[in-house]
Amino acid sequence: MAVWQWIHPGKFNLSAHVNVSQLHRVALKSDGSGLSFASDPAGIVNFLDMVGNLQGDSGRGYYIEMSVGTPGQKLNILLDTGSSNFAIAAAPHPDITRYFDTDLSSSFQALDRFVAVRYTQGNWEGELGIDSVSIPKGPNGTITVNIAAILSSNGFFLSGIKWQGILGMAYPALARPDSSVEPFFDSVVKQLGIPDVFSLQMCGAGLSGSSAADPPGGSLIMGGAEPTLYRGSVWYTPIVEEWYYQVEVLKLEVDDQNLNLDCKEYNMDKAIVDSGTTMLRLPAKVFNAVVEAITRSSLIQEFSSGFWEGTKLACWMKGETPWRVFPKLSIYLRATNTSQSFRITILPQLYIQLITDENSALDCFRFGVSSSANGLVIGATVMEGFYVVFDRAHKRLGFALSSCAVSGDVALSEIAGPFSAADVATDCSSGVPKQPLLWLISYALMAVCAVILIVLLLLLLLPCRRRGRLGEITDESSLVRHRIK
Repeated sequence: MAVWQWIHPGKFNLSAHVNVSQLHRVALKSDGSGLSFASDPAGIVNFLDMVGNLQGDSGRGYYIEMSVGTPGQKLNILLDTGSSNFAIAAAPHPDITRYFDTDLSSSFQALDRFVAVRYTQGNWEGELGIDSVSIPKGPNGTITVNIAAILSSNGFFLSGIKWQGILGMAYPALARPDSSVEPFFDSVVKQLGIPDVFSLQMCGAGLSGSSAADPPGGSLIMGGAEPTLYRGSVWYTPIVEEWYYQVEVLKLEVDDQNLNLDCKEYNMDKAIVDSGTTMLRLPAKVFNAVVEAITRSSLIQEFSSGFWEGTKLACWMKGETPWRVFPKLSIYLRATNTSQSFRITILPQLYIQLITDENSALDCFRFGVSSSANGLVIGATVMEGFYVVFDRAHKRLGFALSSCAVSGDVALSEIAGPFSAADVATDCSSGVPKQPLLWLISYALMAVCAVILIVLLLLLLLPCRRRGRLGEITDESSLVRHRIK
């Protein structure tokens, strides 16, 4: 029987063990076609150097150490595949221990351009500049990149975090203030000549252990994929649109039972793969269907609504893990052969997430799935079960079983396929205009509003014996709120 308590700040009980003893030295050089393996140890990319270059931060993302400026100032930078700006703290903040001092870098060049970015939670403002950057556990070489120097923020830096900036790995379409700001990885590919591919292993959620003694970690491999970090084959799904890493979800299953929703419901607004989002986020209708299906298949008849809403934890006596009472969740993605699909599955150890409290006699868990108002987001809850290949060169995303998504002898994720996609529509995209198009529409609407305002002002200046009552004129309805996630 589960007991309940309100969610309170606590430590996530996470750990990861990556066996690097079998890792081999692999170098890549770009041949213009994407992945290009070479045996030359003097190559630009040495995968062995990059294994284990990520650290986790208590369920709040994974960060990599970078050296910024001349001389180099070392900072921890949060990895985010759901945005496109490389932004770092450039002023003191009470929640961070260090920041990038532009005055101490002889290579920093200010561009005199203002930039502001709003995320699902938090926002920041700053100024654009250019400086040199190197990654101690990344590709060899120093690159010159666009940097957003964060001068003020709200809800972005949080108490206790161990990172001082964010590394947006998505496409130029999401860059702010506009797509002329070349994203970090685009600069890496151009200046170092590596293939336009990176891959990501995030180890942590669902694994037991002390987060302090054995913190979660992972690997960001730039230039390709490291075979020893995954098991089995890589299954690929097309990138639908190059802004976010947008994919096409065909259906969801709970305990092998199809939710039987129109596939457009899964892609309402968009469906993306985003390392900067902690949970699996689902459109409201899909989320409610998932909760209902889990409730039906769960061995617990009465479950607090606060658990599903994220306001309460479910607690058991220590050692009484709840894995057996929850079903597995499956997401079907369209394959590169568009008449087929494949299925990625996570066990409850990944979405029923342990929260540690050393002084409690209880083990408490949170629900790693939440409702979303702006699309389906395959976040860390799912990604921690897989090795994800962002093969931008071939406009596809790959999923393979992660070598670290194992607890004891139990694999926490599954992949199966191919399956026929004949039972779903040929196009499950929602048809919602993409953000750049929405901006164009908003500008056009503002221009129309401006013309109307001018006409109204002229009418006000003209003598008129009878004048109808006019309501307030405002352009608020024509503005598209800037929303990265």
